[in-house]
Order: sequence, then C-alpha cells, then structure tokens
Amino acid sequence: MTATDIHRAIDAVWRIESARLIAGLARMVRDVGLAEELAQDALVVALEQWPQSGVPDNPGAWLMTTAKHRAIDRLRRSKLIERKHEEIVREMEDEPAFAFSEVELAADDHIGDDMLRLVFTACHPLLSMEARVALTLRLLGGLTTDEIARAFLVPEPTIAQRIVRAKRTLSEAKVPFEVPRGEELQSRLTSVLGVIYLIFNEGYSATAGDDWMRPALCEEALRLGRILAELAPQEAEVHGLVALMEIQASRAGARTGPSGEPILLLEQNRARWDRLLIRRGLASLERAEKLGEQRSIYTSQAAIAACHARARTAEATDWRRIVTLYGELAQIAPSPVVDLNRAVAVSMAFGPVPALAIVDALTTEPSLANYHLLPSVRGDLLRKLGRTSEAKIEFERAASLTRNARERELLLDRAADCAKTTDDPAGP
Repeated sequence: MTATDIHRAIDAVWRIESARLIAGLARMVRDVGLAEELAQDALVVALEQWPQSGVPDNPGAWLMTTAKHRAIDRLRRSKLIERKHEEIVREMEDEPAFAFSEVELAADDHIGDDMLRLVFTACHPLLSMEARVALTLRLLGGLTTDEIARAFLVPEPTIAQRIVRAKRTLSEAKVPFEVPRGEELQSRLTSVLGVIYLIFNEGYSATAGDDWMRPALCEEALRLGRILAELAPQEAEVHGLVALMEIQASRAGARTGPSGEPILLLEQNRARWDRLLIRRGLASLERAEKLGEQRSIYTSQAAIAACHARARTAEATDWRRIVTLYGELAQIAPSPVVDLNRAVAVSMAFGPVPALAIVDALTTEPSLANYHLLPSVRGDLLRKLGRTSEAKIEFERAASLTRNARERELLLDRAADCAKTTDDPAGP
C-alpha cells in the first residue's frame, strides 16, 4: 500500500471506529472531552506508525489499546492524583483490550451500552440545540470541525467554540456518562431524536447557501438513526424517525435537476426514487406501529411519507388519507407548520378554495411571520384559482424570505410565470 492508500485507510477506520472508541474511553475516564482527546491522540500515533508498520488486522482494537495507554500515562503524570483517578487507572488496567470483530461485538455488551451513553450525553438538554448538533456530529458522526462548519455554512471558529463549550459544560456540570431511566429517559430520548432529525432536515432542505440539499448530512443522520435503532430496539419512536428519514431520503436522486435546480415533489420522476430505501422505511414504519399503541410524532410523519412512497404517480397519491394523517399529527403535536402542510394536502384532495381558507387563517400567526413557505403555499393556491397577480406578490415575498439561493431562484421563476399570465376574471 502507498502512503496515500494508508492515509485513506486510516480516514476510513476513523469514520467507522471513532464513535465506539470515544464511547468506550468516556466510560473509562468519565469525561467526554478527555475521551475525545485520547482518541485523537491515538489517531495521531496511527498516522505516525501505520505508514511504516501497515494497518493492523484489528485497527479498532489497536486504537483502543493505544488510547488506554495514553490515558493511564496521563493520569499517572498528574501531580495531584486523586483517589478517583487511581481507581480509574486500576479499572482500565484490569479491563481487557477491545476487539471490534463482528463476533466479539455481538458478545460484548459494553460496546452497545457505551454508544448509547455517548448518544444521550452528546444530546444532553443542558446544551443548546446548536451545541448538541455540533457535538453529535463530532463525536458520533466523526466529522471534523471544518466539515461541520461547511455543512451548516457557519465559520469554523464558531463551530469549534460550540464544541469546546459543550464539552466544558458537560464536564463542569458533572453530567454522568449513562443512559437515563424512567421518565427522564423519554424526555432525553426526545432530545436525541430531535438532534438527529434536525441534522437530517438541514441536509434534506438546506436553510441557506447555494445548494438545495446537503446529502452528507442526510447520510450522517440516517447512520445515527440506524445505530440508535439497533441500540434501542424497543423504542417505537426511534423506528418511526428512521422510517421517516429512509423514505424521505429515497427521493434524493429525484429532488434536483442536472444543474442542481430544485424539483418539487409533484414534478419528480418517481422512477428515480430509491426503492430499497423505501422498502427499508416501510419495514421500519411497520415495526414502529407494532411497538407503539398509537402513532407518535415521527411515526405519523413517516405514515404520511409512506403514502407518497406507495404511489407510483403523483395522481395516484391517497391525498384524503394524508389529510386525515395530518389531522392526527395536529392532535399529537399542534403546530402552525403542520396546519400549513395539511392545507397543501387539502388543496390536492378537495381543491384550492378550502385550502386557501386554512392558509389565510395562518397569515396572522406570529411564528410564521418570516416563514417563506407560508407565502409560497399561498401563492400556489392563488395561482390555481387564477389570481396570478396576487400569486406573483406572494412568490416574490417568499423569495425575499428564504436564505437558500436555489429556492430563491425557483420562487422568482414562479413569480415570473405569474407575470406572464393575466388574471382569470372568472376565477373565484
């Protein structure tokens, strides 16, 4: 292998093993920040030694052993070794080295436990949502600070500060490296799922920048969701979120044109939808519905996505069922955004008139004052009703509110199309 090949191999190993490595170390040293430093130290040693010695047969175990030795050396070098540190050193010396083969992973409960602890620690409610996202992508996604910054169009120093502050906050608050129990488990699980879904959504529909989608973020969120589903197999809502992301991700290849321009749902070539992801999503949805007595927020959204996935054409979509499902979702998680989405489904099932009444009622909602999709949806309904002059104004307003360049172009194109059409005097 050339030096370049070895560096590529090291990068691949790090992506695969870093989360488990940090999770295992965090259990030992009881500090997420220190665990990441030790893992990075082991990576540096690998970058120094592997080009000469070659990639070991079990690189994950090699990294863990190296990191453990570094941890023991660091703790022993401390001028003021507390009794707690002595206990940690003794535990680490007594613990056998980790080996990450398929068979050993299946037999070692620590690995799954450690990963689950790391998920709940990185997504602790004590941290801001921005900090949770950055720390999760760093510790569990294995992304560099630069990669996270580029993904969210945020300066790298800002992301670096968020990560440093998040680790310091967890350390100073002495947040235990554990999976919560009872009622706290459910509240913390909500935080974990919220972080993963936020990452996915930012990849699926980028809020700002020049790209309509950021596929790498979708892939990371899906990977994290799948890991969580394996670690918490009896949690219905986990499988509901995975189902939703799998089905949504299945459309990725059809959501953009040759030049990266957005293609909306009703105009997509459904032959380009990924049928494997759809099958996986439907299977996860079935699992979620079997585990839960009733649908919850992600399972309900997955059920809506499934209606689209099962329809081979836009015309074949069961819009009436989607309206019903949005009604259920509004009961579970009332939100003006849910009402807006329901209005779109109502327009497809029953026409633009009743849908416009719903949307008009939302125009005074403070939380939607700067939400670009409200005037976008209203513009679409007005255009269907032949009120193109009003529609043009709505599309232009939507374009002024979005921070995504691709979406802005799309909305301005729709406004321009309205300008070419004279209002239908017979329109309602």
